Amino acid sequence: MTTFWIICALLLVVALLFIVLPLWRSTAKNNLVQRDTANLEIFRDQIAEMDADLRNGLLTPELYEQGKRELQTRLLDEVKTPEGGAGNLAVRNPQKVMALVLVALFPLVAVGLYWELGNFDAFQPQAYVANTSEMGGPHSTAVLQELEDKLAKDPQDAQGWALLARSYTQLERFADAARAFDNLTRLMPHEAQLWADYADVQAMANNQSLAGLPTKLIAKALEADPNNIKALALAGSAAMDRGDYTAAIGYWEKALKFLPNGSEDAKMFESGIQQAREFSLQVKGGKPPVQAQTPASEDKQPAVASGKELITGTVTLSDAMKGKAGPDDTLFVLARATDAKFPLAIVRKQVKDLPLKFTLDDSTAMTPQSKLSNFDKVVVIARISKSGNAMTQPGDLQGMSEIIKPGTTGVKVSIDQVAQ
Repeated sequence: MTTFWIICALLLVVALLFIVLPLWRSTAKNNLVQRDTANLEIFRDQIAEMDADLRNGLLTPELYEQGKRELQTRLLDEVKTPEGGAGNLAVRNPQKVMALVLVALFPLVAVGLYWELGNFDAFQPQAYVANTSEMGGPHSTAVLQELEDKLAKDPQDAQGWALLARSYTQLERFADAARAFDNLTRLMPHEAQLWADYADVQAMANNQSLAGLPTKLIAKALEADPNNIKALALAGSAAMDRGDYTAAIGYWEKALKFLPNGSEDAKMFESGIQQAREFSLQVKGGKPPVQAQTPASEDKQPAVASGKELITGTVTLSDAMKGKAGPDDTLFVLARATDAKFPLAIVRKQVKDLPLKFTLDDSTAMTPQSKLSNFDKVVVIARISKSGNAMTQPGDLQGMSEIIKPGTTGVKVSIDQVAQ
């Protein structure tokens, strides 16, 4: 903003120089010299007439001398400059008066107009980020390609990269969105919200995992703004994924301070904090989470399932992973919210039960506060855990579905990856 005001001041000075200098240098035409010249010519004519009258005997020498002295005295009175006359003329010069008025009024008028019509927050990065976060984007391939071409020619266009990143995110083209956010954060490296959004889409592109690069991006977001709510939420989710429940509680409790009591977001954080506390206590006692020990089995029909929240499907183990899992290893099938990153509902089985037909609904919820039916988008994850911990540990085998809505049936999940 300071740079903006400096540029405005320089433009005002340049404009004033163009207008004021010509006015200041111009002077009112001074007729005094012309008037004195005319008076001298009249004096010479009158002296010449008196000389002729003296020669012709029409004037006596005494009258001639008296008339000559009167003409000389009158001439001196006519051509004498009043004291301070030059100074008074300078002050009364209308062009210079106009120049002084413009010097005073021009900046006042310009600043006054901007005060009324301008936007003082237009150059604030925070406002820019807030605006672009809510901004829609073009969704047709042709329009997106046109925007890509424009940015290739002008890679310094931050607003263009923001629009492209939001558009790709809405289209769930997360890898492309991550690339756009990478360029955007290079242009605006001190904006925490951009780093948090970048981490989010990078996690989505990374099979919904916050491990690795997304965690580093979250750290950059918190470095820019330790109180950024989304960065704190993601940091807590990353801590939960790696089993650091104490850190997750710390991040989420900090985020909770900035949310209105009783809001949906606050309830979500409170639910996550409660889960992290339960997991922390049970891990210290050497026990898996209670909710994960006794969920409804896949054969048990939920008592209050309406079908809206019901998710059914099959979990299989890929041929490449079969030699890495024992028949008695613990198998977790869980639904996780895409925007919360912690489990909502979970079923616990063993590898020997594979292939497994599963059912997830509100009766298998981790806590009563976070039901599956309260969320619009979830992902189903199947994980084989050597430790019996529902949270991801390095070496666990896992697989996951695409993003789905509660109520989806026939979901197929293949366990084909090793958690890092």
